[in-house]
Amino acid sequence: MAAMDHAHPCDAPVTIIVDGRPIQVRANMTIAAALMCAEIPCHISVRGEPRAPLCGMGVCFECAATVDGEPLRRTCQMLCRNGMEVATE
Repeated sequence: MAAMDHAHPCDAPVTIIVDGRPIQVRANMTIAAALMCAEIPCHISVRGEPRAPLCGMGVCFECAATVDGEPLRRTCQMLCRNGMEVATE
């Protein structure tokens, strides 16, 4: 049996909806990592600057976005699920 015969479940793609746009990512990837891979900022600052994760451990809130209708969720601490809706605006 070849090593590639059975893919690991973490490698399975899932689709998340970011600002109304479907994005295909790997399952069990954090939302913050998925946004970075898709070159989408987590949010835009009051000065109009795109923001991305800074600490990666949930302390700084630079990765905050609305997830499934809940505002200010730390996306670096949340894993992607199929059908999850993320609003960065």
